[in-house]
Amino acid sequence: MKKVIIIAEAGVNHNGDIHIAKKLIDAAAKAGADFVKFQTFNARLMVSPAAKKARYQMENMKIVKEKGQYDMLRKLELNRDAHKVLITCCKKKKIEFLSSPFDPESVELLRQLGLGVFKIPSGEITNLPLLKKIGKLKKKVILSTGMATMKETGEALKVIISAGTKKENITVLHCNSGYPTPMHDVNLKAMVAIRDKFKIKVGYSDHTMGIEVPVAAAALGAEIIEKHFTLDKKMAGPDHKISLEPDELTAMVKAIRNIEMAMGSGVKKPTQSELKNLNVARKSIHLRCNLNAGHIITEDDLVMKRPGDGISPMEIGKVVGKKIKYTLCENHKLNSCDLK
Repeated sequence: MKKVIIIAEAGVNHNGDIHIAKKLIDAAAKAGADFVKFQTFNARLMVSPAAKKARYQMENMKIVKEKGQYDMLRKLELNRDAHKVLITCCKKKKIEFLSSPFDPESVELLRQLGLGVFKIPSGEITNLPLLKKIGKLKKKVILSTGMATMKETGEALKVIISAGTKKENITVLHCNSGYPTPMHDVNLKAMVAIRDKFKIKVGYSDHTMGIEVPVAAAALGAEIIEKHFTLDKKMAGPDHKISLEPDELTAMVKAIRNIEMAMGSGVKKPTQSELKNLNVARKSIHLRCNLNAGHIITEDDLVMKRPGDGISPMEIGKVVGKKIKYTLCENHKLNSCDLK
């Protein structure tokens, strides 16, 4: 099985503080994630001053000083210098830096910074100009599909591919943009449906509380798993509450890696760990009673008992009708030398 790429989604859980962002990178690296992902945006280009916060954003902000999205997001922006610092930090921690751009200027910033992978967030799946701009870069693309229909997903893929990105360089993430996502809305089978319909690589971006759904997605064939994490769920901010804490992120990574090993090759055969139990658990042909030399064996003379290192019960047809060479006792384990 190919290694699942695990993206630890820091998002805006740095609260606009570069020191917190560095600690998030450190936590993601220690957990064993492959990427740590932030969000790159210019609030002025991303949202109207009149745009209201989402309900979950209002509920998760401990002190509501900002009236709308614009004021909130202005405080969560990362400028060019911050990006450079975080990229350098990622290199030191040996984890890949990733960020989702929300506007054309942010796409250009990430291009100039040398990113080889571009993550398109769910809210931008209908943003035709942004899709075109990213598609023209001809980089690897990860497309999230929260709130999208299958038709919208297909339309976004056509735009990205027509702009110049190869289909084999795109991975589509099934996603539900509920924060948090209730279990009955996860619809994990949609990931498989996307793969089958578009013949494309798929993954899963998770917003449930806990780690069992992303682990299940890995078992279903997700090539990428993305999950929000934070240093502390009790911190003030829009996404902390639905995020994993570092120990939970570590547990998720470990569980997914275990699933990778458990999926195996698909070839059905005894493994090394069970071969030692084969003869202990299986049975072989034994005698039910004492038999004299020359006796012709009937099925009633035989009993199947452990251990299984003698003649297999599957070979009983080759034993019945044979003569006993020697006088043998009850419970004797038959072998080919006993017969003629």
